[in-house]
Amino acid sequence: MPSDIITVTNLTKKFKNFTAVNNISFSVHEKEVFAFVGPNGAGKSTTIKMLITLLAPTSGEAIIDNFSITRQSGEVRRVIGYVPQMISVDGTLTAQENMMLMAKLYDIPSKDREKRITEVLTFLELQSLRETMVRNFSGGMIRKLEIGQAILHHPPVLFLDEPTSGLDPIARRNVWKHLFELRDNFGTTIFFTTHYMEEAEEVSERVAIMHGGNIAAIGSVAELKEKTKASHATLEDAFIFFTGATIQEGGTFRDVKRARLQDRRLR
Repeated sequence: MPSDIITVTNLTKKFKNFTAVNNISFSVHEKEVFAFVGPNGAGKSTTIKMLITLLAPTSGEAIIDNFSITRQSGEVRRVIGYVPQMISVDGTLTAQENMMLMAKLYDIPSKDREKRITEVLTFLELQSLRETMVRNFSGGMIRKLEIGQAILHHPPVLFLDEPTSGLDPIARRNVWKHLFELRDNFGTTIFFTTHYMEEAEEVSERVAIMHGGNIAAIGSVAELKEKTKASHATLEDAFIFFTGATIQEGGTFRDVKRARLQDRRLR
């Protein structure tokens, strides 16, 4: 049995009278590719922000690599990497400058910074572009650089919020090629959110279906599809089966506007 690197127990987040995440519990195994799927507004991003200690939970707990998100937030931040949904690199800086800034923020020893940056840029096939201004990068290159920033300190867990939003299919495959290499070569656990059902179906080992702040179902893609009792079922069919809704129904006007802005900025 694989050991768990993330354990979430009764995690809840309320904003006044609105419950964004409602008493959810689940675990993620070491070296697993784990997906949170659901429409915008389902509670995916709120959950990930609690797990990375950007948001304090209203109640509940999560343990990441043996550290508590409520009592040991500093230790949690040292064992995770995070790639947000919105762009997190500075287009007015070069790839090298962006990476160096992050190396300093992660408090990587000065004697190790250049070596670590070169290793990561080479791994992501960006070494030849290290002196290029990031505003000249394609969407796929931007996302790879953001992943590079998040793994400079060698975290055992990498969180990604909608990592391929706005990317074309070729760029999406390229990003996942490197994420799989991270998992295979370094044992990194990959936890990502997405509203792309086909993406989750293709790359995930297990999936949690989020709807209305709740986990409607959790399991491998094969297990979730089998429970629908439908022949040739897809993950979207499983989503409809467990939630009674379609993926297009989720999210508010504000959610849609934010997602479209993100798509435009990554193109």
